[in-house]
Order: sequence, then C-alpha cells, then structure tokens
Amino acid sequence: MSDTETLAGRLAREVCEAELYRPLDRNRVECFACGHRCPITPGFSGVCKVRYNRGGKLYAPYGYVNSVQCDPIEKKPFFHAVPGAAALSFGMLGCDLHCGYCQNWVSSQALREVRSALDFTPADPAGLAAMATRSRAAAVISTYNEPLITAEWAVAVFRQAKAAGLLTGFVSNGNATPEVLEYLRPWVDLYKVDLKSFEDRRYHELGGRIGPILDSIRRIHAMGFWLEVVTLVIPGFNDSDDELSRMAEFLAGISRDIPWHVTAFHRDYRMQKPENTPPETLLRAAAIGKAAGLRYVYAGNLPGETSGLENTYCPGCGRAIVERRGFRVLRNTLDSSGRCPDCGANIPGVWRTPQFRAPEPEGLLHTRCG
Repeated sequence: MSDTETLAGRLAREVCEAELYRPLDRNRVECFACGHRCPITPGFSGVCKVRYNRGGKLYAPYGYVNSVQCDPIEKKPFFHAVPGAAALSFGMLGCDLHCGYCQNWVSSQALREVRSALDFTPADPAGLAAMATRSRAAAVISTYNEPLITAEWAVAVFRQAKAAGLLTGFVSNGNATPEVLEYLRPWVDLYKVDLKSFEDRRYHELGGRIGPILDSIRRIHAMGFWLEVVTLVIPGFNDSDDELSRMAEFLAGISRDIPWHVTAFHRDYRMQKPENTPPETLLRAAAIGKAAGLRYVYAGNLPGETSGLENTYCPGCGRAIVERRGFRVLRNTLDSSGRCPDCGANIPGVWRTPQFRAPEPEGLLHTRCG
C-alpha cells in the first residue's frame, strides 16, 4: 500500500460480493440494503459510498472493523434486554445518512468528511465471537456506523455469535427495506431504531425520507425483533409538543410496550448552534409519551437529572423493578422470565441471560470487557 492511497481505495479491497441486490439493465444493479434502493452504474457506489458496482456485481464491506469494544447493553440503549450485561459492540465505516449532529461522525462520515482520519483492523467472524465469549458478553451488537449498509458482514458475525449462544443486535437509523429485514430476521434478536423526527423535511435535511423509517418500525415490530426506539431531542429541530406527540402516538399505535428513549442532545460535529437539551425538555417529552399511552418511556444522556426516568417501572403496580443511573444498573428485581416480583405482571423484553456454548479459541482482536 502506498502512502498516498486513499481510504476508499483501501476499503475497496475489504469486500465480498453482496447478497442484498438484484441486476438491472446495462450492468447496473439495484441495492436494497437500505431505503435508498440505489440503482448503481458500474464503477460507482451507492449513497453510502461503501457498496459499489464492479462489472455488474455489487460488492459490500467485509472482513474488518473500525471499532470494537465492550459496552453496557444499556448504552445502545437496550433497557429491556438482559439488564447489566456487557455487549461486544463493533462497527465499520460509512452511513446512508449525513446527520449534522452525528456523535460517531468520524466513522459514519469517514468517506465524506476530510477531517476524519481513520484506520481499520482486519477481523474474522469467529474471532469476534470468541472475543465476546472470552469477555463474558451476553450480546454482540453492530453499531457505531449504520449497520444496514454492512449487513452481510453483520450476518456473518452473528452466525458465529448465535452458535456461541449469544444475543445479537442492530443499532440503526431504521432506513431499511422489507428485503433486508427478511435477510436479518434469522440472525438479529434486538433492533434499536433512531426516530429522528416526524417531519419528512427534516429527514431530507439528513439525507433520507421518513417513509421507509416508519414502514420499517412497523415491520420490525411485526416480524418479532425486540424493538426499542430512540429520539435524540434537539432544541428547535424536533422538540415541539406537536411533533413529540405525533411520534409517541405513532409508536403507541403499533404497541404500547415499545420502549421509547428520549435522549439529550449536545453540540457535536456540524450542529453547534442549538443549546444542549435541558432536563426539563426530556421530562416534557417523557410526559407526552406517557400521555400517548406508552408504558415504558426513558430519559437518557443526563444521568440522575430526570426524576427516575432511567428506571423501568411495572405498569401493573408501579414498582421500580430495574433501577439505573446512566448506563449502570443499580438494582434488578426481575426474574429470568421478566415478571414483577410484587404483582407478577409480565414485563416485555429479553430477560434471560444467554448460555455460552462455544469454546474460546484464539482469534483476532483480543480484549476484555471493563
């Protein structure tokens, strides 16, 4: 590799033929890994800049990670999945949106942003699964960049993770297609979607459309993934009572049991003008969610400042059954079947800790959860 070789040129070798596409005329292909459904001409990439057409075949990222570490599963955030467990989190490069407030912009916008100077590390699926079992992680999660555009790699990793008895998950913008969700369903247990706004014009500013996101949220729930939804509440962007109400009513219309996380914005990347979200705004958003009928509404990114809205409460008797501060579980009184210890109500979620089944072979990317 020469010193002047571009990141895009290096990544062009870290690929495999994609599975999520179909041929079109004149050697063009249609990619359906995400809701853009890009028609791609030979020699060009899709909107994501990491899936490209070479000679009438679509190639997708494979065989590397940009970042890998163990996080609390609450950081994803999943609050209704094995509380207090560690999750091995991995990511690649690229995204199909370009949000001006992205907190992971150095990886998600690596092929668009001249300020991003990132490298990557070769990896193999068995090595990542082995790392998770050595680290006693309960789950393996594709995150940091948009996992839909690297879905083939995620599935390869998840095959190994599920063989090891681990949970698997996506942390995604939700800009999916029916085809990619069918492809993922056998291999993905947990699915977090960012619902960024309820206005199509706002999604256009971010490089997408609201239609595929709303359709995907409905499908993800109907297909049996464990779904949690996050809205980063940004002053002046999506924090009006009307917009928050429409988001909450949409989710409640699918299921009142979908956890909705309203989280605090802080200035980042290209969005430096709005004020950071105050606790009062999250309290207001959470009240709107509860008024819409949602049973599980959480306020995040402001540990200890949101009047207990980091806890899980039983909708039957009101007991705090999982108590948290930030990403730390302070107390968990649920049993493995997810029942309230006081009234016996079933709390929806994935509560049983996986049983490790795989040996712990040596593999790439050795680390430990901490």
